[in-house]
Amino acid sequence: MKATELKDNEYHSYYKQYLSLLGDAELLASLRQGLDDMEAFFSPLEPDKLSYRYAKDKWTVAEVVLHLIDTERIFQYRALRFARNDQTNLMGFDQDAFTLQSDAGSRSKGQLLKEFKTVRNASISLFESFDTEKLLRMGTASGSVMSVRALGFMISAHQAHHHKLFKTLYTGIYA
Repeated sequence: MKATELKDNEYHSYYKQYLSLLGDAELLASLRQGLDDMEAFFSPLEPDKLSYRYAKDKWTVAEVVLHLIDTERIFQYRALRFARNDQTNLMGFDQDAFTLQSDAGSRSKGQLLKEFKTVRNASISLFESFDTEKLLRMGTASGSVMSVRALGFMISAHQAHHHKLFKTLYTGIYA
């Protein structure tokens, strides 16, 4: 199952900018690649760079990583609910409020990487468990319809989006 196979009715048009970053990626391969990508990003990163922000009032590197973790957990939950054919309209979440409460500054590089790996491995396991019928099921979250498979691709696309921002806006972490 490839990202290019997603139909426009499987996700809100806002997410197209994220999903376009995946190209022709396969769902499980893109989730697994994200583990390697995070490891490659973190390995050379000096621990003091976790507190780097590229501008006043922008998130630190640690806050972005915890944002990725939090969002992935929420997307997992939504995917599970939709795969189980739960038609409850799920509420959205305020990413800025989550980030303010994340205590990201108290986390070490090792703790962040370990938690990311744990959450990503849970995503891989979850999406491996879904057959084609479940992956195509739809539900509503934040007022928009989304398929289970689109949520899986969004986990990878969201990470790709933030890695792109790290390379373009967070250039100070590489100095």
